[in-house]
Amino acid sequence: MEQSLVLTFDVGTQSARCLLVNESGDFEDKEQQKYKVPYLSKQPGWAEQTPDFYFNIIAEMSKKVIERNADKLDRITAVCLTCIRDTVLCLDKDKRPLRDIILWLDEREADEDGQIPAAKRALFSLVGMGESVDMIYRASTGNWIMQNEPEIWAKTDKYVMLPSYLNYLLTGELKDSVANMIGHVPFDYKNRRWMKPGALTRCVCNVPSEKLCELVPSGEVIGKITKDASEKTGIPMGLPLIATGSDKGCETIGMSVVKSNRAAISFGTTSTLQMAVKKYFEPQPYMPAYPAVPNDMFNPEFEVYRGFWMISWFIEQFAAKDKVDAAEEGVCIERYLDDKIKDIEAGSGGLILQPFWTPGITNPNASGAIIGFSDFHTRYHLYRAIIEGICLELYHGLVKMQKRSSVTVDELYAGGGGSSSPVVCQIAADVFGLPVHRIQTHEASAVGCAMVAFISQGVYGSYEDAIEHMVHKKDVFIPNEENHRTYMKIYGKAYSHLASRLKPIEKYLHHFQTGGH
Repeated sequence: MEQSLVLTFDVGTQSARCLLVNESGDFEDKEQQKYKVPYLSKQPGWAEQTPDFYFNIIAEMSKKVIERNADKLDRITAVCLTCIRDTVLCLDKDKRPLRDIILWLDEREADEDGQIPAAKRALFSLVGMGESVDMIYRASTGNWIMQNEPEIWAKTDKYVMLPSYLNYLLTGELKDSVANMIGHVPFDYKNRRWMKPGALTRCVCNVPSEKLCELVPSGEVIGKITKDASEKTGIPMGLPLIATGSDKGCETIGMSVVKSNRAAISFGTTSTLQMAVKKYFEPQPYMPAYPAVPNDMFNPEFEVYRGFWMISWFIEQFAAKDKVDAAEEGVCIERYLDDKIKDIEAGSGGLILQPFWTPGITNPNASGAIIGFSDFHTRYHLYRAIIEGICLELYHGLVKMQKRSSVTVDELYAGGGGSSSPVVCQIAADVFGLPVHRIQTHEASAVGCAMVAFISQGVYGSYEDAIEHMVHKKDVFIPNEENHRTYMKIYGKAYSHLASRLKPIEKYLHHFQTGGH
């Protein structure tokens, strides 16, 4: 008997994919489209996209996959999609977009001066939340729209995430998964629901309740593919669209991380380390654990905001000649650079990098730093130091999360584009001192997304059952103990002290970065 299939969409920052995933976690077909223009910048630091950009790409990819697999249509039993996080739209009362989509990497800021009630501001400051609350308020796209586009906000009937809108275009139902609510919205992460109007921190992202969409648990049916959506996408009308979760959340379960002794590392544009736990805890003070795709779990996460984006930054700024040489050798630039750094000793000859090219919520004035330069260092030492710096920062996050939770992680699973590099995975294993596993594909988000649909339809009875059938370990990187000892010396004697030692200097320099003096 032939296996059933799930039509799966993975909508990312740089590209989107449409895949036919079978019950074994294999892809019977795949269509990928890289965006010619990932986002529009009407002003420096802005990142927007036209309202139907992502849906049009979904439709284009879907038509190609459906046409190529006309003989398999009767095997497709469901549709699911996973998307980038914290990417938002304003919809009017007819569910039509009022402006362009604002992406997660948009850097515009709202003005928090006088916006948070004085009594609450005093309380936040008293418990050490003052700077973080201000930064979250400024980073909230909804707050910026309220202040700078009041006419748009007045017409906004629903303020939604990107997957909410795509769900609507496919089914006519404006609903979303609880596991997609990761962003600057008034969401109660511990209780997996919208915040109550009187909640203490509601004022930080105070989108009115009536402007928020209906939420459902992952695994529920959002709705069925409409006639209009079918005509535009080629997807058979009436197929159920299953609620799943964010790209990072689906990636985590797609790498088999549903046990507390495992953690998922995503070497993507933003690099993250996620755990999967039953008991809620804050991975950092005043930072929530996110709702996991399994409805009884949470994903505490530690994030390097500009993670493997820094690889692209390095290539653009320093590797023009290397790109030419790589092309002449017929290899991609990343593999070419891997070959250049693989024999550089752990620690990059004493070159240490703090990867805060964009600051985090808990340290809003942080900035990137590179220390330890000497006359023998080359650009390849810098390239390796970038990878080591990202891994050391993620290790720092794991150390803090383990202390806050009393959970011990002894296995790592790597995903995201950077995980395709054996050199990156080996460096990660050496830094953490833990085995780093890779699964059969770097498209773990698609595997995890399809997994939800198969469980929803009763093909598998649990995530453990689905993982056993759909996730297959490809290889494992065992830590080099000598290198691990080197990294632990660097971490203990140098890296772990960098942030606190540099904090007052960075706070001063931040004025220059924001136009002050």
